[in-house]
Amino acid sequence: MAEATKTHVVILGAGVIGLTIAHVLTEGEGAERFKVTIVARDMPEDLSSQGFASPWAGANWSPMQYDERLHQWEKHTFDKLWDLIPTGQVLKLPSKIFFETDDAEGAAWWKDIVRDFHVLPAEFALPANTKCGVQFHTVSVDPGRYLLSLKSTLVRRGVEFKKQRVVSLNEVGAIAGIGGIVVNASSLGARSLIGVEDTKMYPIRGQTIAAYAPNAKEFITVIPNPPKPSDVMYLIPRPSSPPGMVLIGGTFEANNWDTSVDFATAKGILNRAKALVPALAEPETRILSHNVGLRPAREGGPRVEAEFVELPSKGELVPRLTEVADNSEPKKMLVVHAYGFGPAGYQQSWGAAEEAVRILKANL
Repeated sequence: MAEATKTHVVILGAGVIGLTIAHVLTEGEGAERFKVTIVARDMPEDLSSQGFASPWAGANWSPMQYDERLHQWEKHTFDKLWDLIPTGQVLKLPSKIFFETDDAEGAAWWKDIVRDFHVLPAEFALPANTKCGVQFHTVSVDPGRYLLSLKSTLVRRGVEFKKQRVVSLNEVGAIAGIGGIVVNASSLGARSLIGVEDTKMYPIRGQTIAAYAPNAKEFITVIPNPPKPSDVMYLIPRPSSPPGMVLIGGTFEANNWDTSVDFATAKGILNRAKALVPALAEPETRILSHNVGLRPAREGGPRVEAEFVELPSKGELVPRLTEVADNSEPKKMLVVHAYGFGPAGYQQSWGAAEEAVRILKANL
């Protein structure tokens, strides 16, 4: 199909959601209908940037709050990632979760998602202050390797990457052109993006420690009762060469925009983790980095929906990029929003991307 006859889809955002939507658009039946461009200030190779969340994520599948719609996204994503284990991009991860309540199976609404789920036997030596636990297999990825792999595949498929800071939907609409489509995967940027300005978006600060701990080989976390979102304890082994890379967390601080490392917090994270995972106290263990990222959360949950927006929008505060754009008559353009996944971007990515693409195609 000639380039001129393809629908130009411009995806704003090169985090895990934007990249995954591009993957779904460019594979399988109907992929030839679309020309895809990804526009972002931060690209997958910008792994030290705190301007986007994807490099700093835990990037495993772990249980969060139940929601029927999100449950389907997570199941689809888990199955997709599980199938990628033979590629080496995804780690099959033995896991234990301990509860401060005594109804492990009743609390595990997610047992149909993971593999090999069972309740730990009564004789199992539980950590202090916990009453029961479960064991299963989950998955994890290394964000850096995974994001770069997604981008590499997209480049081979002809997707164009355009590194650009964007402040308004007008800019993205201008790139898409007449008859084009915008996918807004701008994450926390949706709060300040002119034309969207979603004030329901807020950050959840997460501080973690990356470490080499070759004998810490399980995903482990404790689910407290009542929940204590400010300080959580988890250890996530990741695929690495050589093996041994783990992520130790962490914090869960809503509406905290601070991206600096707090070393008193780091000490607390490490001490809590050592109490639960003795392997972290072994001589081989060494800290590799301290990390802070902002999870892009949204009141009411993720926004995945279509909207027809008149672009270019007018107003004295809207940047006037070119005289032509400023004088042109507004036309309705399809914008598909896909943002606000909070701490669950990786574990909902494939399910959410499939839904976003279904919505896009249904509104063509």
